[in-house]
Amino acid sequence: MAAAGDEPGSDPAGGARFFCTAGRGLEPFLMREVQARLEATQVEYVSGKVFFTTHSDLTSMKKLKSAERLFLLIRKQLPIAIPSLSKGKLLTELQRLINEDPGSWLKAISLWRKLLERDKKGEKVSQRDVNVLKRKMGGNEIVLAKKLKPEEKQMVEESQGEGQRDGLPEDSLEQGDAITKTDQLQEHGLQDDMVKAADTQNQDLTFRVSCRCSGNIRKAFPPQEAGRVVGIALMRKFGWKANLRNPHLEIFMHLSDTYSVLGIPLFRVPLASRTYIQTAGLRSTIAWAMASIAEIKAGALVLDPMCGLGTILVEAAKEWPDVYYMGADVSDSQLLGACDNVKAAGLAEKIDLLKVSVTELPLPSQSVDVIISDIPFGKKFKLGKDIKSILQEMERVLRDGGAMVLLLSEDHHRYLRDCGGNGIPLTSQDNIADPEMNPDKRTGTSDTASPSCKTSSSQCLSRVLPCGSLVPVECFKVSLGKTDAFICKYEKVHAPGLSPAGHHEPGAHQQMAALQESPHLQDSSEPQSSSAQPLQMGAAKEQPC
Repeated sequence: MAAAGDEPGSDPAGGARFFCTAGRGLEPFLMREVQARLEATQVEYVSGKVFFTTHSDLTSMKKLKSAERLFLLIRKQLPIAIPSLSKGKLLTELQRLINEDPGSWLKAISLWRKLLERDKKGEKVSQRDVNVLKRKMGGNEIVLAKKLKPEEKQMVEESQGEGQRDGLPEDSLEQGDAITKTDQLQEHGLQDDMVKAADTQNQDLTFRVSCRCSGNIRKAFPPQEAGRVVGIALMRKFGWKANLRNPHLEIFMHLSDTYSVLGIPLFRVPLASRTYIQTAGLRSTIAWAMASIAEIKAGALVLDPMCGLGTILVEAAKEWPDVYYMGADVSDSQLLGACDNVKAAGLAEKIDLLKVSVTELPLPSQSVDVIISDIPFGKKFKLGKDIKSILQEMERVLRDGGAMVLLLSEDHHRYLRDCGGNGIPLTSQDNIADPEMNPDKRTGTSDTASPSCKTSSSQCLSRVLPCGSLVPVECFKVSLGKTDAFICKYEKVHAPGLSPAGHHEPGAHQQMAALQESPHLQDSSEPQSSSAQPLQMGAAKEQPC
């Protein structure tokens, strides 16, 4: 098999090669983030993964917000040619992943040790949480046992049976669907066993293999068997010992029709697991991605008029703290959950929550700099009538030049595209991809992640939505697990025939300060709303969250 040229570096100070997994469609966001946050170079992608080189330490990489998990790269190469190989030759090809270049494995282990030694904070997870993660991963995580010991063989069989019963979708490992509302993993400081591994000699290392197969290779060779073959080869080559429950080292392997990737997970807890989110709603990586393209500036007023559990507001306030945030919703239960999340994140002084309808916002016209919101999906939401009235009210409170970022279902996106004439086409990622490893280039299709298509001012004016002054800027198709959605950015422009309203710079929100004292703030030109009220907690009848 021809290697694609990605090998681990020899020292963190000289730059090392890593990759992150990401939800489908979030690759462009993650590529931008590693470049901006880590000053990464050689940034490229395959579907669901972003590869990059950086000098950053683990503490810096832990701050990535659009990634699911972080790995030190061992090898990345072209796929195993399944149709042309017998099963015996296929076994040989799997063994060659280890035996062909053992030096790359030793370099990766050396670099992994140095990274752990230099990580002053690390992570600590209870054994119960580790077991929860393993159990939820199911069929996507196949744990390897030592071949010669019967008790270890039995442990492997139990793990395999557990995975086969789970039945998670194939991309769930990439999207971190194993983290649920009740089983969310928590960080507790230093991961003792991983730090101790830095002082362990090579021959004393314990390991397990997590194997994922997709496409034709999954049909020809189950992940259980592929993982077993690779595990036995590692034991024979380096003398490592298998350990299912608490290994020093985990090897992640993904074999697909477009690439073969091997890496070492650097954190036991996924990056996408937020310790400050008490009640999970919208996935945090999606919420952060939405906020990242909203062009939030210091002193701005950011509104989520359908905030639900407040995930978008929390993610935005964590990243852009010098901003005034406001959330609104009509559901008491959702607002209570949002209040819990806001308090847990330590953002009660930065985020105000109101119980009010999105179609009757008690705000002056053109008083909001940025709107970010997840438009509800479902049969109860009347597609045409409701979304039009919602957009009209959002348009009213958004200032000229302000940005609006919405998460839309496929039906909502189609409706707005049809109503607005020409929508924003989803383009391919040819301009940002690795030409050797990009499955889109290899197959000539573009049905995976799509970067934005930015429009010029003249193009925007020809694509105005029914509300009059909202024009599309860019659009991303993303996966929510069982369904797809669209992150769409709009800008408000002054449309001909509309009376201009006072434009203000971010920070000019004296009127907003009064809203905290009077939840019924009204402007003489605004629709009257008698339902607006701050979120009430227990006996604190007049205090917002």
